[in-house]
Amino acid sequence: MRKLLFALKAARELGFRHVGLYALYQLGKRSGYWRWRTPVRESSPGPWPVHASDTLPLPNPDRVAVFQATDSQKTFSAADQILHGRVTLFGGVTAPLQLTLPGPLGHWTRHESAQWQGRDIKFVWEPARFGWAFALGRAYHLSGDERYPAAFWHHLETFVQHNPPNRGPHWASAQEVGLRILAFAFAARALAASRHTTSERLALLSGAIAAHAARIPPTLVYARAQNNNHLLSEAAALYTAALLLPSHPRAPRWRGLGWRWLHHGLQTQIEPGGSYVQQSTSYHRLMLQLALWTCTLAQRAGQPFPQTSLERLAAATRWLLALCDPDSGRVPNLGPNDGALILPLTACPHHDYRPTLQAAARAFLGQPAFPPGPWDELGAWMGIADSGAESSQSRAAIGDEKWRLDSAPFTIHHPAAQLRTGASLPARAILRVARFAHRPGHADQLHLDLWWRGLNVARDPGTYLYNADPPWDNSLATAFVHNTLTIDGRDQMTRAGRFLYLDRAQAQLLEHTPTRLAAQHDGYRALGLIHRRTVEALDNGWRITDHVAPRTPARRTPRVRLHWLLPDWPWELEGSTLRLQSPYGRIEVSIASIQDQESGSRNRGFEMGPGAGDIALFRAGEALHGNAPAHPTWGWYSPTYGVKEPALAFVLETAGPAPLTLVSQWAFPG
Repeated sequence: MRKLLFALKAARELGFRHVGLYALYQLGKRSGYWRWRTPVRESSPGPWPVHASDTLPLPNPDRVAVFQATDSQKTFSAADQILHGRVTLFGGVTAPLQLTLPGPLGHWTRHESAQWQGRDIKFVWEPARFGWAFALGRAYHLSGDERYPAAFWHHLETFVQHNPPNRGPHWASAQEVGLRILAFAFAARALAASRHTTSERLALLSGAIAAHAARIPPTLVYARAQNNNHLLSEAAALYTAALLLPSHPRAPRWRGLGWRWLHHGLQTQIEPGGSYVQQSTSYHRLMLQLALWTCTLAQRAGQPFPQTSLERLAAATRWLLALCDPDSGRVPNLGPNDGALILPLTACPHHDYRPTLQAAARAFLGQPAFPPGPWDELGAWMGIADSGAESSQSRAAIGDEKWRLDSAPFTIHHPAAQLRTGASLPARAILRVARFAHRPGHADQLHLDLWWRGLNVARDPGTYLYNADPPWDNSLATAFVHNTLTIDGRDQMTRAGRFLYLDRAQAQLLEHTPTRLAAQHDGYRALGLIHRRTVEALDNGWRITDHVAPRTPARRTPRVRLHWLLPDWPWELEGSTLRLQSPYGRIEVSIASIQDQESGSRNRGFEMGPGAGDIALFRAGEALHGNAPAHPTWGWYSPTYGVKEPALAFVLETAGPAPLTLVSQWAFPG
């Protein structure tokens, strides 16, 4: 009965159309229809010429060298690592470049598991995305060193030999299949001049591209049911394959399908204000990169993007720009983060969003977002011509537009900030305020990110792993590890699966001024309570007031838990005041219940009074202070997929009759 109720609720909240499409996909799998439509067969060369030079531009090596003037060694280090059989996954995990799997391998429908031999399947899939081919192509384009194309063709031959079409886990996800097509296209273009790029190998690549493209249409119903990055990736891949193999008999159908569903995805997944359906900065970047890639191909094919798609992409570019620190390129670790970076065409670090945003600003806003720098390389590879004034004021000009007040999450910059041209703001607060029109990725309503001098002081925990045994089965998605409140031990929404939240918590912005933010959400409506949060700028920091109010006159006595996730810095705890030694001086964080508010000054911390609540401090799943038992997931921060680092979780638990108010105060060095 519980499963039936969840199913009905999911159908209502997700939409009967999407649930119906997913049911069709499952029916096709259980009936053997997908096995019939995508039969296992042996790999074979293709007779269709690969038109890579007509599909993708190739920048002048001297221009690319300018972007890499200070970081060229990083380019060759990444490529040389691949020559030694190693690859960096998700920008943080180094692993063997393993493209063969122990057999016997069956049809892909037998390998649709979230794990492979006890490992998260993403660690199996990621090397086979061929994302490392971009590093080889960049290195060869700059150096002409034939070791790089030799390595690519060797690994391609290995993959084709050991992973025949539709056999094994590398064919289970049509998105993974599609992203390989993009890497194949880039390699064919970047390595075209090599003596290792023989006609026989191009025929092998032609057959591989055709087999990969043929895998996508039969199960496109799954991507349509998801209507997220899967649909965009698969659509971009079909469009790419059609342009690479224009003489293939299915090329017109691939092109039509790719074009149709790409623009359906862009126009339905991006809200008019610019937010993306997956509520994630990582997936937002993935969407922009897929759009940039396909826009480049479409322009060379004489097929301009529809105006509606361009308008949504312009809004999406502005939305992400509003969150980006221009000095480091970092953005908040908002929502699910699977570490995806499908166009690593830059020497900038994995966490630097400026390459994507600079290219997107040129393509969709008509002006650069940042002054010239190494982040311009991606745009050069995409053939995006310089446009707009090369001015250090361009980022500020984009940032001053009214859309900053219309997009969530909402940001205020500290009024004490003294800006120099091109510098990042010393302090800013970013409040998560979402109206979910699609399924949420994380339970993070009213989560607050605080940034100071480029440091993410109050931070989002990230993701770590999707597919692992408990407690690491996407467990950093809950409200318990975000910078917000939980009540009576409940999450903000009902968790119905690893990637599914029901009973959506909806937030509402109440106030947004240059020095004050206020919002509320209804995630605890079943308890008869509402959570309201106010963020105020003080002379030397921030005051955050959390108010738990009854929705009806009936009195309740809730137990409230306030959580802050902080960097793993040296610390001292005195009463309810935590002192952290940051690289730029000491930061103080104080938390208290409303009963103690009058005893504290406006610019200093509060002292907890007797019975006001329990203070606890956790690090890496262990308790450092307090009587509350630790949970293995508390006190961790995941900067990218598969990586977790110790962090400090500063927690106050208190109980009292509603209305109940908690106050947090942050003080930074002057």
